[in-house]
Amino acid sequence: MDLSTPVEKLSRVGPQFQKKLKKLGIKTVRSLLFHFPHRYEDFSNLVKISELKLGGTFSIRGKINQIENRKTWKKKIILTEALVSDSSGTVKVVWFNQPYLTNVLKEGDIVSLAGKVSLGENGIYLSSPAYEKISFKPITYDLKPSLTHTGRLVPVYPETEGLSSKWLRMIIKPVLSKLKNKIREPIPEWIMKDYKLLPIEKALWQIHFPSSLKLAKKAKERFAFEELFLIHLFVLREKLKLTKKRAIKIPLDLNLIREFVKRLPFELTAAQKKSSWQILKDIEKERPMNRLLEGDVGSGKTIVAMIACLNVAKTGYQVALMAPTEILAKQHFESFLKFLKSFDLKIGILTSAENKIGNKEINKKEILEKVLKGKIDILIGTHALIQEKVKFKNLAFVIVDEQHRFGVEQRARLCEKKEFIPHLLSMTATPIPRTLALTVYGDLDLSILDEMPKGKRKVITKLIKPKERREAYDFIKKEVKDGKQVFVICPRIEAADNKQKTMSNKNVLSWAEAKAVKKEYEKLKKEVFPNLKIGMLHGKMKPDKKEKIMKKFKDGKIDILVSTSVVEVGVDIPNATVMMIEGAERFGLAQLHQFRGRIGRKGDKSFCFLFTESPAKKTKERLEAILDSKDGFELAEKDLKIRGPGELFGARQWGIPDLAMESLSDVFLVEKTRNTAKKILEEDSELKKYPFLKERLIQFQKEIHLE
Repeated sequence: MDLSTPVEKLSRVGPQFQKKLKKLGIKTVRSLLFHFPHRYEDFSNLVKISELKLGGTFSIRGKINQIENRKTWKKKIILTEALVSDSSGTVKVVWFNQPYLTNVLKEGDIVSLAGKVSLGENGIYLSSPAYEKISFKPITYDLKPSLTHTGRLVPVYPETEGLSSKWLRMIIKPVLSKLKNKIREPIPEWIMKDYKLLPIEKALWQIHFPSSLKLAKKAKERFAFEELFLIHLFVLREKLKLTKKRAIKIPLDLNLIREFVKRLPFELTAAQKKSSWQILKDIEKERPMNRLLEGDVGSGKTIVAMIACLNVAKTGYQVALMAPTEILAKQHFESFLKFLKSFDLKIGILTSAENKIGNKEINKKEILEKVLKGKIDILIGTHALIQEKVKFKNLAFVIVDEQHRFGVEQRARLCEKKEFIPHLLSMTATPIPRTLALTVYGDLDLSILDEMPKGKRKVITKLIKPKERREAYDFIKKEVKDGKQVFVICPRIEAADNKQKTMSNKNVLSWAEAKAVKKEYEKLKKEVFPNLKIGMLHGKMKPDKKEKIMKKFKDGKIDILVSTSVVEVGVDIPNATVMMIEGAERFGLAQLHQFRGRIGRKGDKSFCFLFTESPAKKTKERLEAILDSKDGFELAEKDLKIRGPGELFGARQWGIPDLAMESLSDVFLVEKTRNTAKKILEEDSELKKYPFLKERLIQFQKEIHLE
């Protein structure tokens, strides 16, 4: 057995458990041993039975004198009752609804028990304790048996239905015992010494079965260091890899840019000018640009991108712009046609719903031929542009909207001439906290739009209490009567079924069922606004249907659009002045800020209503943070502390390990691991001196999905 052994080869792991382990991302012995506890139960307080005190949590060792099942007088609950004794006395032990225990534990067994002391009619008893058999006869408190579930700090793991922490402990402990001295240390020795890190074999044991909380903490710190260090190694090597590639140099045509800016119906902000200059100077170089343009909704990212596109296209090279949805692709297409109409450019759109050059519709085959012959200067579409059928003649510049990770290989796929790869500009309306910018986006140069254009719209944000709902509905009716439009955002598409409700994760807010788009749409249509035109939009709809609904909304044929967070990215409805968010506590602060940015686009006074029925004080405090703050960057930092990067930026989807994600709020650790990765790569960019580290890095890249 080694770390690559599939889990099904382990004893006690049959097909059913294999499926359950897979849900937790556990497929190999490595992923099993690196499935770390998220907390510990402290069952280390070992006492004699006579020393038990009401309300405390204790561990005892004793002999089972008697054990039996009985039904309560209501005949609904089965109690398993036992009498357990040691040299100092006897105590009653009660388990609820676990009748199988009488088959597991027998009279005469010596057991270790850990649990809370409660008070019953006949005195104190141990309530539903954790248990395990031990072979100490006579019972002694001086020697420590090798306990797993009691009498120590006990690991509690992320679980799934039918897979308990107790079962995971039973599987992990023997595997760890066999392999703990056979696991190679990937971190170079000098780093281990410099940062006083626990060696991997000791750290693995102490993170699963710690001798003390201090050692558990040291073990977690060691693995957090390793995970962040590997992320930095990956992104910094990507950056190095890019420096060895060549791109087409695009000379800067200042007169052209001045002419474009002069024709704009508004003045560029200082941040737009600075970001445009950074991009234009980058694409003048032979080294491929890899830049992220970030700024709040409405800060003017599209115009900045357009300036670079114009410069590239007028030099005789092609541009590809990729948007996450067809709706957004069409929006970009319309903006490009509007602002670049005086510059004699061939601008095309290629989606499943639409194929056009300018205002002329053509078939897909024809548009692909024109792209290949270089007769389209700027092609706009979804990420389908990466597919094999789309071939460019001389692509020099790629813009990717709301997809920050776009690797060298993906870019190379877009090119016919493989000796060059295009310059890349990623755009995002999600402000990225500093620590995340240094790690996950460490291979990208940043341009930040941290100011809004003049005549910035006024959006009033209010937290709506349940009793104020009717008043908010009346206000919405008034706005619609005045010719305005409304967004209603819900956290779910459909109501959770009973199975989902009972299985709800501990981390999910379970005090009430999340509002669902379909149910809310029916309610608003029939009961609340029967005389208004109401539409529905969600991610499971077919692209052409979504397109039709958004067109109707944009054309004013829908008064109120009930939607999921699909509207978060880029949807522009100038006439919308109300954003009503149901279950606001289920969204992050930065996400709520983005929703808010979807209204008041014409400069009209607008309103964002945050609805919550959560009684939690913390929820109220968190949501109140958005009421006064207009700065997305400040909110993103707050969100990082409250929710973590996994929820915020999709890091969970990338498969980034939990410890690394938790550590992304630790600026000191992030910078320390980045500097260490930098130092190693400066000396040995191919990691030839560190074969184990290189092997671990390749493995890590497969585990996470940053490529």
